[in-house]
Amino acid sequence: MSGDAKTSDLSILVTGGAGFIGSALVRHLIGSTGCNVLNVDALTYAANLASLADVEADPRYDFLQGDIRDADAMAKAFADFRPDGIVHLAAESHVDRSIDGPAEFLSTNVTGTYILLEAALDYWKGLDGASKDRFRFLHVSTDEVFGSLGAEGLFSEETPYRPNSPYAASKAAADHFVRAWGKTYGLPVIFSNCSNNYGPFQFPEKLIPLAVLNALHERPIPVYGKGENVRDWLHVEDHARALWAILTGARPGENYNVGGNTERRNIDLVNNLCDILDKDRPREGGASYRDLIAFVVDRPGHDLRYAIDAAKIRDRLAWSPTVDLDEGLRRTVAWYLDNSDWWQPIVKDRYAGERLGLERTAAPS
Repeated sequence: MSGDAKTSDLSILVTGGAGFIGSALVRHLIGSTGCNVLNVDALTYAANLASLADVEADPRYDFLQGDIRDADAMAKAFADFRPDGIVHLAAESHVDRSIDGPAEFLSTNVTGTYILLEAALDYWKGLDGASKDRFRFLHVSTDEVFGSLGAEGLFSEETPYRPNSPYAASKAAADHFVRAWGKTYGLPVIFSNCSNNYGPFQFPEKLIPLAVLNALHERPIPVYGKGENVRDWLHVEDHARALWAILTGARPGENYNVGGNTERRNIDLVNNLCDILDKDRPREGGASYRDLIAFVVDRPGHDLRYAIDAAKIRDRLAWSPTVDLDEGLRRTVAWYLDNSDWWQPIVKDRYAGERLGLERTAAPS
């Protein structure tokens, strides 16, 4: 962000700030940068205001329940809050759910992004001077838009798009709309594409919390296929720092890949989690949690490997991950063990670990 304002004076609008990554970003903005923050979230199934308990009373934080597909609500949010920048995180994000119900992903991730772009453009065109120069629209995307890697290579900022799931396709489409609004209308947009996030406050449909909570409930721990799919893991608090670095340091039109520099096969990751639980919460009788691992029918179109080349953000914005994966996993498991009051209502009322992503696909032979 250019302009004369100090970062502590900035006002940042965050969409999806009650979600996993969004809440981590909001906590970082309030706790470490001193910004004023407006969190705009529709409070769909994966959102949780309890993730923001530490900042909800802070006078610099405000919350608006609103849907990015509501043009009037988004226009009013910009007009009332008058942000210096926006970090767009609101999205449907779970691949398995996109396989069962792609329409909601198209509606939220593509149409919602378009409506938000229009609201931002109208607002930005009405600014002048330093305020106009300072404004940024940061669109947060995923490495899944690039498709699947083989055994070698890394995704760079120049990797062609080859999305393989409805979720990835919806995010790729949103990326292209954001880029077009920058090129066509001059809106100062910037982009990021991140690898798999993990850490506290993650909704339990994702691999790490699902494995931990199933283990604690003595239920099978599902591993897709043979567990050979490889992911690059990024601690969510490192990601929040990266987003702040991009928002304040990137030039309009720039894109940055954000990764943890840590690849691991899914089966190895789950074994790691089981070993941590064996130490921190031993099973009765002394058996290992590894005995609960169950290989299940693979996800349709499951990408084999993702890996991020994060050299650009390291070299240009002086960001690099600080949380080692093994240490991050230990901290994450400890958080779920210590915070059952956060996840128990979710398991009881919203998601109990059931398999998703096979509803519209052919039954396995």
